[in-house]
Amino acid sequence: MSLKIFFFNHLMIAPMKNFIPALLLFLLISGCTSSSQNEGHTVKVNLTVSDDVKESFQADGRLYVFLNQNLEVEPMDQIWPYPGRMSHIFAINRTDLSPDGSITIAPNEGWTKTTDWTFENVPEGEYNIQILWDQDKSESRINAPGNLYSEKQKITVSNSIEVDITINQVIAERELAESDLLHLVDFQSDTLSAWWDKPVHLKASVLLPENYDSSESYPIRYNVAGYGGRYTRVNNLLNSADFTDWWQSDEGPRVINVFLDGEGPFGDSYQMDSENSGPYGHALIYELIPHIESEYRGTDSANTRFVDGCSTGGWVSLGLQLYYPDHFNGVFSYSPDAIEFENYQLINIYEDENAFINEFDYERPVMRSTVGEPMISLRDFIAYENTLGDSDTYLNSGGQFSAHTALYSPRGENGLPKPLFHPTTGEIDREVAEHWKKYDFKIYAEENWSTLGPKLQGKIFIWMGDMDQFYLNPSTRAFDEFLKNTEEPVSDAEVIFTPMAGHCDQFSNKTVLMQIQERLGEMEQ
Repeated sequence: MSLKIFFFNHLMIAPMKNFIPALLLFLLISGCTSSSQNEGHTVKVNLTVSDDVKESFQADGRLYVFLNQNLEVEPMDQIWPYPGRMSHIFAINRTDLSPDGSITIAPNEGWTKTTDWTFENVPEGEYNIQILWDQDKSESRINAPGNLYSEKQKITVSNSIEVDITINQVIAERELAESDLLHLVDFQSDTLSAWWDKPVHLKASVLLPENYDSSESYPIRYNVAGYGGRYTRVNNLLNSADFTDWWQSDEGPRVINVFLDGEGPFGDSYQMDSENSGPYGHALIYELIPHIESEYRGTDSANTRFVDGCSTGGWVSLGLQLYYPDHFNGVFSYSPDAIEFENYQLINIYEDENAFINEFDYERPVMRSTVGEPMISLRDFIAYENTLGDSDTYLNSGGQFSAHTALYSPRGENGLPKPLFHPTTGEIDREVAEHWKKYDFKIYAEENWSTLGPKLQGKIFIWMGDMDQFYLNPSTRAFDEFLKNTEEPVSDAEVIFTPMAGHCDQFSNKTVLMQIQERLGEMEQ
C-alpha cells in the first residue's frame, strides 16, 4: 500500500460549525494484500484545526501520525514499543505550519518512522489514526501540556475512502489530587538555572502522615519513579482505597513521603549530575531536599532519611546512596536499571562492537517475557526513540536511551549528548564507552571501597527478579558478586533474587514504607 502525505498551497473551507480551515493533509494510502497484487487503495485525510485550539497553535514543532491496529488503545499513548499495543509512528519537523497558512510536503520528504512500512507500502486492515502536533519546548516528551492532538478515528484500508480529522484537543496541565495531606513543591534551582541560563524548576509532591504535626520532626522517604514518572503519580495512591485506608489508620507509618519528578532536558533526569543535563544531583541534595525539609520535616537529620524506587527509580535510588552516602541512611532498590556496564542489558559496552547484533550475529533483544521469549529487538526499540526525537535520533527522544546517553556520555555536537552507539547501525563508540565508567556502579564502588564501604554498612537493600523482562538481572548479579567479595569492610548489603520473577514484581509503596518502619525500629533498639 502507499501512504502519501501532502500539504497543498490553498486554504480549505471546513463546513463543520466551530471549526476553521487550517491545514490540508492528504494521506494517500494504496497498496496490496500480497506481494503480487496491488489494489491501489486511497485514503484522503483532510486535517483541520478547531477554533478552540487555534489561538494556542504554534508554527514550529514536530508532526506525528499514529496508526494502531489495536483499536482498544489510544494510538498516541503507545509510543513505547510494547508488543501488541505499539503504534506505527511517522514524524517530521516543521517550522512553518499555521492554522491560517499552507505548505506543501513532498510524499517522500524526511519522514522518520518506526516501521518497515513506507508511505508507499502500508498493509490492509483496520486502524485507529491519530495526529499530534508537538509544539511544547519546555518538556522532553510528547505528552507535555500544551501539545495539540486529534481524537482517535477508525479507518479501514480496503477501499478508497476520505477521512476528515480535526486537531481539537489540548493536553491539559498536570494537577495533584485534593487532599489536606498532599502538597506541591515547585522550586526554582539556582544551580540549574545558572547552568541553563534560564529559570529551571524542580517539582515534587509531599504526602504527609495522618495527624501530621508541624511542631514535630519526622523520618522522610524520597521515592524515585520508574522511567519518566512524574510527581503526580501520588494521585494513584490517593485514588486507591486500600492504600489510603491503611495510610490513615494507626498502622500507617508516620513517615513523610516525597515523590520526586522524573522530568529532565533529555527525558528522565535520573537525579544525578550530567555533562548534558546539568547538576541535577547537586540541585537535589543541596537545594531541593533542604527546601522540602525546612518546610515540612522539622529536622535535617540524614539518620532518618531514606530513598527508594523501582526500575529507573531502582538505579537512581541506589546511585544516590552510593554517590551521596552521608545523605541517606538506607536505600530500597528494586529491579534497578543496569548498574554496571559489562552487562548493559545484554551488551558489554567495553568489549562488544555493536549494540544491535550480538556475538552470534543475531539481533539482540531488549525485552523478553518471564519465560524467556524475546519480545522486541534493541534495533526496533531504538527506531521508536529515533522517531520521537526531533533530531531524528534517540539522543533527544525523551526515552530511556536518550536519558541514559544524556547522563553517561560527554557532550557532543549541536547540544546533543555523544551517542554510545550509532542510532541506525548500532556501532559502539569505544571512547564514549570509557566515559560511561563514571556511572558504572561496580567500578565506582571498587575504586572507592576503602572509604565508601564503611559508610554503606546496613544501608543497602536490592531486589531483582531473575527473569527481569529487560535483562537487568545479570548486571545486578555482577554487582552482588562484587559485594560478596569485599573486604575491610565486608559488605552487609542485602541482595535478593527471586526465581522466575519479573520486572518490579515485588515493589509497592506499602512494602517500602513497611521496610522503612522496620529499619526505624531496628535503629531504636
